[in-house]
Order: sequence, then C-alpha cells, then structure tokens
Amino acid sequence: MHRLNDSTAGALPAAVARPAYDRRALRTGIVHLGIGAFMRAHMAAATEAAIAAGDLRWGIVGVSLRQPDTRDALAPQDGLYTLAIRDADAQGQPRQRLQVIGAVRSLLVAPENPQAVLDAIAAADTRIVSLTVTEKGYCHDPATGALRLDHPDIVHDLAHPEAPRSAIGMLVYGLQLRYARGLGPLTLMSLDNLPANGRVLRAAMLRFAREIDPLLAERIEAGCRFPCSMVDRIVPKTTDGDRAAVSQALGCTDAWPVLGEPFFDWAIEDEFAADRPDWTLGGARFVQDAEPFERLKLRMVNGTHSSLAYLGAMAGWQTVDHAIAQAPLREHIEALMRDEIEPTLPALPGLELASYRDNLLARYANPALAHRTQQIAMDGSQKLPQRLLGTVRDRLAQGLPVPRMALGLAAWMHYLRGVDELGQTYRIDDPHATELTALYQSSLGRGVSPQAVQALLGYAPVFGDLAGNAALTAALLPVLQSLQTQGVAQTIQAVNRGEWLT
Repeated sequence: MHRLNDSTAGALPAAVARPAYDRRALRTGIVHLGIGAFMRAHMAAATEAAIAAGDLRWGIVGVSLRQPDTRDALAPQDGLYTLAIRDADAQGQPRQRLQVIGAVRSLLVAPENPQAVLDAIAAADTRIVSLTVTEKGYCHDPATGALRLDHPDIVHDLAHPEAPRSAIGMLVYGLQLRYARGLGPLTLMSLDNLPANGRVLRAAMLRFAREIDPLLAERIEAGCRFPCSMVDRIVPKTTDGDRAAVSQALGCTDAWPVLGEPFFDWAIEDEFAADRPDWTLGGARFVQDAEPFERLKLRMVNGTHSSLAYLGAMAGWQTVDHAIAQAPLREHIEALMRDEIEPTLPALPGLELASYRDNLLARYANPALAHRTQQIAMDGSQKLPQRLLGTVRDRLAQGLPVPRMALGLAAWMHYLRGVDELGQTYRIDDPHATELTALYQSSLGRGVSPQAVQALLGYAPVFGDLAGNAALTAALLPVLQSLQTQGVAQTIQAVNRGEWLT
C-alpha cells in the first residue's frame, strides 16, 4: 500500500475525516515537548478543530526528547497520522471512527539536534510551548514538588547549555535565546497528571533559571504564563495489530496511528502570555481555576486506574476491561470512589458525582481499547503521590479509615516483587526501580511485618511525611498479608466484606 501523506490523503475513503484546509499555509504557533500518543490523541485533536475553523496560526512542532521513532514514523507522512476513536455499539461489538490529524507540521528529535529545539522555542511565530513528558520528566521530587538539582539530566543541562537533555533545561535555554533575539514571553503549558501542573512547571523552571542567570529568572517570572490544566482521555498504546487494522481501513499505510476513547475533557486556566487557539471547538473548556478539576481527575480517574492496574497486573488480568469485568473488583473500585475518594472532593457546579462515577466505570469497561494494566503500572513512584496519597492524607487528617486506598497502595508494594500470581515475571518500569526492588527484597520479601511496611513507607521520594504513620501502617498490614498469602481475588472480596474497615 501507499504511505499516508499529503499526496494520498485526498484519496482516503469518504468515511475517514481528513484536513480540508491548506496545510501549506499553516504557521507553527505551538512547540510541543514529548510528542507521544496522548498528546496526539488529545491536545493535537483539539488544535486540529481550531485550525479547521480557519485559524491557521497553530501548527505544531513536535519534539521527541529521547527516541527518533515518532519522527521516523511521521516524517514520511508529512506529519499526518490517524486518530482512531474506539468504543462498542449497543450489541457490545467494537467499532471505530477515523480522523486524519494535520496539525503537526514538523518533528524534531532533541538528542540529534538540541539547537533546533531551542530555535523552535525562540521562533517569532511561537506563542505556546506545551509538554507531556510524564511525571518523571519534571526532574522533581514527587513528594515535595521541588526541582532536584542533583538529577543527572539537570546536572548535565547546567553544565551543557548548548545541548540540554531535560524538558526544563530546553525550556529555560529556549527562553534565554528568545529574549536574546528581542522576542516576547511565552505561555508554558503542562498537560501532565500533576496537581497544579502549571505551578510545578513554573517552580522548576524558575529554580533552574536562577542557577544560570537570576535576571533571566526574573524575566520569566514577570512575563511568562503557566496555566494549570486537567486532561482526560484514555489512550492505550498502539500495537502492530492496530497499525494493520487502521492501515487496512485507510487503504494506505499509517506507521503510527493513535487510539482513544470517545470521552474527551480538558479544563485549562485562561491565562496566556499572548494568543491561544480556540480549543473549545475541540471540546476543551477555559476556566478560572483548574484545581477542582485536577483533583477530581487525579483522584477519581488516575487514582482508581492505578489501583485497578496493580491489582489486575498481579492477578494476571491483562487489560482494564478484563479486570473491571471481575465483579468483586468492580464493586471495590465503585466503593473506592463513592466511600473514600468522593468525600475529599470539592463541589463542582453542574457535576453529579454518581453520574461521573457510573460513566467512569463504563469507560473502564470499553472493550475496544484493550488498555493494558502493565502500561498503567509504569512509573508508580512518580504517580502514587499525585493519584493516591493526597486522598490518603486528607482522610487520615480527619481520622477516617482508608481500607480501600490501602489496598491500592498495598497492591503497588506487592507488585514490586516482579512476578504475578500466574508465575509470569515482568520488569519494574520505574525511575526508582533499582532502589524500590532492593527495598522490597529487604523488607516485604522477607515477610509482612510492621517493620517491613514501615521500611517501605520510609521511602521519602514517594511517601514523604507519611513515613512511620501508625494509622497507614495498620491499614496496610492486613491487606499486604492477604495479598501475599490469599491472592488478589480473595483479598478484594475480604475488603468488600469490610473485614478491615477500622
């Protein structure tokens, strides 16, 4: 088959949506660091809607921070790729809707040409630099949010301004070059799952900038804007089977389509240094304060997703829809939201939590996504502080029990052993994998005890001030013991019976 590109897009089947605007007229107003699947299924799709409405200022320069694979797949396609929106029909049969996205105009690979990235940030047309670099990409301490000046990438970047490795270094040096060229400030916009993600990004950049030039830091602080945002769409990893199926439907080869569910949400604080696209055309909403939306999403969606993922991975339930189809696990996840998470959430006008909960369970049950539990289980040390521990802290501060939150944390600790209940081994994919696996072996690997639990709770990069917490230790002990001796299914059922409610 021919390759998807500008010359072949016009011959796609009529049911496939594709750009109707002149891509040659696109200017590049956005530089995006971390052009992975999520960004291409979320922010780029909303930007496509704004461009399609006639605003051609918002083409995207996509930057890969580590590997050339996205560039190598999309450059021969003129940046085009397919977004496959998948769900099931009334009979439960998978279905999909295809749209070719044209917003990405060029792609860079930072390690190959870091100067090109700095030049893109410093370009006159650039108004926004956005990023999806995952929690670990901020080179910060997840427990405190502070930039780690001892992080290897930060150490490197402070010593090598001409070739930064980290997103933080690229942003600061890019702004330094921009100011040197006499151009104005930018909007720096995080799309990662971090509480107050804009403020985390701002603090990291200012801390880095102060190390190299205090006056630069003052200029960034005074002129740049860092809107917080909440993003929500389930985007599983693309498989070779997905590539083949999408290419077959297109009648031409797409080397890297992306998948997504129909659900889309994006709440963005309307605080920009210059102009912005009308992302509301793609389903976004501009808000005065994103914090209530962030808390809702991090705790309800990400928190339950992680709990489900570790329990599912340990039980051998390979996908989210398979896991949530287990009636005891579904009962647990629903009760986790209703009884432990929802009481910690602020009121959101127009939001009915019971409907939100039911809709989320339906999203998890989507059979067309095949979202792997092992994919969600990655980078637990970076995710747990945002997804689970905020709820835990709020409940413990009020003297409330945390049996279901404790089950999620215990499942992560249990997951560190590296082998599931079916005897299948897996790699702990985490920036702290070496330290955590060694800690597991020296503590829980020798059996569950208060001392073993407290050893893991004492791991400061994850648990911070929860180290030694007696109530959390007491909540973790019985579920960890049960996971090790009885397994996931029986432990979930015991929690559902309320055996460790107090």
